Amino acid sequence: MADTSRSPLTPEAISQKLQAAFAPDVSFALHQLPTDSWLEVAAGEWRKVAEFLKNDSALAFDTLCNLCVVDQFETDLKKKNPPPPCLWVVYHLFSFVHRHRIVMKLQLPRGQATGNEQLPVVQSVADLWKAANWHEREAYDLSGVMFAGHPDLRRILCPDDWIGHPLRKDYPFPETYAGIQAK
Repeated sequence: MADTSRSPLTPEAISQKLQAAFAPDVSFALHQLPTDSWLEVAAGEWRKVAEFLKNDSALAFDTLCNLCVVDQFETDLKKKNPPPPCLWVVYHLFSFVHRHRIVMKLQLPRGQATGNEQLPVVQSVADLWKAANWHEREAYDLSGVMFAGHPDLRRILCPDDWIGHPLRKDYPFPETYAGIQAK
């Protein structure tokens, strides 16, 4: 049953709670936008932060609504201090208990669009949120992010013998597949 005695926490309040729990070891950057604020955390710290987001009674993020990868292939020169080309792993979390939500983003190096040997890696959260199982497989398949500790990380949309990750902006689309010519 939802807690109706208080209003949902704002992204700023969630950020403050995380800062208090993890400071000074982990830093969070709150990006406040008029439509959708988000918190950035280092990919190497993600697993323990995710556990806290789910298990802390004041936060109780019991649902992973979405997980996606954004390929920032080129930097936006109009922005002050633009980040280098990178991949962003984006998690949309919701608490049915408290009715609040947060968007968490992790910045990863791009690696290469083909081959698995240089793909960026982040810890899996499939054991925390069951929905992450297929979301992580899709992100691996299409964008080339490895999820360490995932129980069954394999392709989910592309055939097993597909080379590369087709949602990367520098992905070289094959001219043929299984003897069929692309047009």
